[in-house]
Amino acid sequence: MRRTVTLPITDNSSFRCFRIHNNDGEIRGRLETSRIAALPAGDVLIRAAYSDVNYKDALAATGTGKIIRDFPLIGGIDVSGRVVRSTDSRFKLGDPVVVTGCGMGENHDGGFSEFVRVPGDWVVPLPKQLNLEEAMAIGTAGFTAAMAIDRMELNGQDPSNGRILVTGSTGGVGSIAINMLHHRGYEVTALTGKRASEEYLRELGANEILFRDELEMGQRHLEGAKFAGAIDSLGGDVLAWVTRVIGPSGNIAVIGLARGVELHTTVMPFILRGVNLLGINSVNVTQERRQRIWNRIATDLRPTHLDRHVTRRVTLEELSNVFASFIDGKVVGRTVVTISDDESP
Repeated sequence: MRRTVTLPITDNSSFRCFRIHNNDGEIRGRLETSRIAALPAGDVLIRAAYSDVNYKDALAATGTGKIIRDFPLIGGIDVSGRVVRSTDSRFKLGDPVVVTGCGMGENHDGGFSEFVRVPGDWVVPLPKQLNLEEAMAIGTAGFTAAMAIDRMELNGQDPSNGRILVTGSTGGVGSIAINMLHHRGYEVTALTGKRASEEYLRELGANEILFRDELEMGQRHLEGAKFAGAIDSLGGDVLAWVTRVIGPSGNIAVIGLARGVELHTTVMPFILRGVNLLGINSVNVTQERRQRIWNRIATDLRPTHLDRHVTRRVTLEELSNVFASFIDGKVVGRTVVTISDDESP
């Protein structure tokens, strides 16, 4: 059952959170009650309305990846909500805000909580074109996709250059990237291992679907140029193939490693075709750049099918049941966590 926490809020006020523990090497999270005073130091106290679940959250909550450095820790790398206390003059009571990444859910208590306290430089005022739930339907996944497109376009990418390949296309970043690219006027090819998702991908704006089990990667240093650019969330052998099939001066935005951390390729794509490999890190981003990217997300990069992106909604009580599907690669689209019924301060 969801509940709404009401003002006044003091350091002794209690709240619910999903905290992750390490018990002799067994990583497990559970719903707990805590107090405001126990939250880490920060300039801005936020009453959370929504969070979301990302692959990194699943790695952290299950111990599949070494994400959390010090236990116990409240999970969740994203949150949206309203300011209830601030010593930072940029934020006042009731302001709708969003925080993504910045170390939340890794080395700082995160967004799976009714209250979140963070440094002011992590906080972004929510653009007026978005509401708090939409912000978490987008979340780190959409922010990363927008960063990738922004970086590619700063490096000369344009719809007139040709088609863009999106790998891992049914995941959070991939699916939103397809929709954003389509909205910007790009033709998009989606690469996926999930045949049942073809209709979903076409609804988001994919012009062409490639299935990984049918992919002919070839063995040459350079294959025929098939795409003008790419957003890759897989890494490994797929990324190596992508470097060989991007046309002259094309950009590859690298955002993930689902297929592996190693990259076995040659310098040929880079010195003969001028291909650019662009690393995208959505955690360590200045507040100014965060605001600029969120403003683009709210305008020219705004996803047009957020209702299709959100394939699952859960509460804090249900969080424990969602992580396995991320680890098993069975998730399509975005999972939003509803924390509070009420968006008012």
